[in-house]
Amino acid sequence: MRRRGLSAVVALVALTGCGSSDGDAGKKPTAGKATKSARAKGATPRCAGEAPADGLHVLYGGAFRLPGGGAVTYRSETTDTDGTARTAVLLEGERPQQTGQRWTVSPGQRLTVSGHSYTVSQICSYRVVLRPDDAKDRAAAAAKPASLVPVGDEQDNRLCFTTRPDVRAQGAEPFPPKGGTWSLSDPTGRKEPMPLLADGGLATAITSVDDEPFAGIAVRCAGVLTARYEVSAGDVIELAGVEFEVTGIRERAVLLTRLSD
Repeated sequence: MRRRGLSAVVALVALTGCGSSDGDAGKKPTAGKATKSARAKGATPRCAGEAPADGLHVLYGGAFRLPGGGAVTYRSETTDTDGTARTAVLLEGERPQQTGQRWTVSPGQRLTVSGHSYTVSQICSYRVVLRPDDAKDRAAAAAKPASLVPVGDEQDNRLCFTTRPDVRAQGAEPFPPKGGTWSLSDPTGRKEPMPLLADGGLATAITSVDDEPFAGIAVRCAGVLTARYEVSAGDVIELAGVEFEVTGIRERAVLLTRLSD
């Protein structure tokens, strides 16, 4: 695939209730090809399983710091031809090593990280939802942050890795209403990260556009790569707990239409 060499760098308030790594032998995460081809025919459900309100959203290609300690990364996903059976590969850590724990999971399965148990509630092409089995861990994920003002480092953990509706709502403030379209663009043509938010920002998304066209969107929060999407028109992604469909890829922009409330 020939690159145009274009990088569009935009700032996002990308809180995750939601969260990768450059690890696993340095390879880019790759979603199951059956997912894209089936979705193009209008036949593939986007997700398998249900997402509870107190679930932790681990975003594709990204890491999530868990309330019980440790972190997991959503490395890859596969699905059958009709999209009803999905599995996901989760790796232990924010920057997984080949020697770390690796899980291939389906909805309903459990995994244990740092001695704490989680149930896989839902698998989508763009996220895996984990529900802490211990009520104390669920309460920790919903704990009120000391401040809603981001500082751009680990102090933002309770802003970035949360299930609190008010914190998620703050992260979604820049987004259009449901049905509205948002353009991630780089009018300057600069190729280095540009933290555009006056308070330092919770995250930076880097979008690269290819000829075909495809685009890459990377999101950081609290210093962690929380999502890395490789998308084309029709794909769905999640930012700050909000689902978007990629509705267009332009020379210097990616168009996202909001799907969820």
